[in-house]
Amino acid sequence: MALHSHIGVLAFPFGAHAAILLTLGFDDIKVYDVWDGMPKGEAFTGSHLEAVQLFLSATPGNFEKVMKEAEVESGMKISCLLTDAFLWFACDLALERGIPWVPFWSPGSFSLSAHMYTDKIWSMMRSSGGAAETAEKTLAFVPGMSSVHISALPGEILSENLESPLALMIYKMVQKLPKSTAVVVNSFEELDPIITTDLKSKLHSFLNIGPSILSSPTQSSGDSGQECLLWLEKQRPASVVYISFGTVSIPQTTELAALAEALETGEFPFLFSLRDNAKKLLPEEFLERTSKFGMIVSWAPQLKVLENPSVGAFITHGGWNSVLESLSYGVPLICRPFFGDQNLNSAMAENVWKIGVRIEGGVFTKNRTIEALQYIMSNDTGKRIRENINNLKEKAQNAVKSDGSSTKNFKALLELLKNSRGV
Repeated sequence: MALHSHIGVLAFPFGAHAAILLTLGFDDIKVYDVWDGMPKGEAFTGSHLEAVQLFLSATPGNFEKVMKEAEVESGMKISCLLTDAFLWFACDLALERGIPWVPFWSPGSFSLSAHMYTDKIWSMMRSSGGAAETAEKTLAFVPGMSSVHISALPGEILSENLESPLALMIYKMVQKLPKSTAVVVNSFEELDPIITTDLKSKLHSFLNIGPSILSSPTQSSGDSGQECLLWLEKQRPASVVYISFGTVSIPQTTELAALAEALETGEFPFLFSLRDNAKKLLPEEFLERTSKFGMIVSWAPQLKVLENPSVGAFITHGGWNSVLESLSYGVPLICRPFFGDQNLNSAMAENVWKIGVRIEGGVFTKNRTIEALQYIMSNDTGKRIRENINNLKEKAQNAVKSDGSSTKNFKALLELLKNSRGV
């Protein structure tokens, strides 16, 4: 791609906000803010869904306006749109300009596949009486997901309607994706080969180019997090339970209490990453009673924690990044999903890849948590799970090598973009 005459645009929504990155070259990136639809000069007090609705009502006009400003300021024409796949309207913007549209789907390929089969899933649920009546049925008609139950699907599918702004956004995205130049996913082909083959048959080009964390060096966090890393060095191999629920969700007080009781009763060595404002939700004097075998920090360098040989299990919300990171470093999962694709991610981990378990009933209780921990940490059942996840870990590492599938896909993406401009 001739950088002196063309520019590329990367567009991504950040929460309810959005931004455009104008790229003229690797060392020349400029950020343009895109209006997110919020009332200007007013403090927004609505819900997250209301914020999404405002954002959608402002698009695509807000993006078109800033793209034109970027072209005028740079004196060049936009030659490619690389966007979050949720920004389905980028397809029309690219078609109008006669340029490539490359959507990036940030969750796993299986969740994209589920959305691609939404109409068939709805048809099956309606013919069987609805989501509740079909909850225990499996997605036998979706390639690679025959052991996944209907109940594991995201709420946008289970709702069986398009009233939700997010559901409508995803549904429109699915309609536009076949028109894209290529769909890019942060995963690797060997994880879900059947699903990859099926998506390749439905899309012009479907490219797994991950795990991104393995294709880039782990960034040093400086002194931050060193205390817990030093603590981990003193623990026995595969003995520590690492706990983190990401930056958005946290279990209710009763669940945190049940989790704490399980850790204390079983005396499982643990490293708990928990924000300071949430520590007060733990049982009184829990920190003091477990100080000999546990540690709580407000933040932990997750990648360095997971690659430490002392970590034997990861209790997580089941977000895709966390699942992929745990898989890449060979740490079995204990999942307590909250929303979005987390339940489906957890179901794949338990039922398809067999690299972890979900908390039974989807809610922490003392007994359920102890059972899950014993299942993962024991020599018998845990051994099989560790063999499975270490097998996938090896495949993930091979995928990002110079001759690996993800590296080849990334090169194919670059070549595809080059050829689409005729340069």
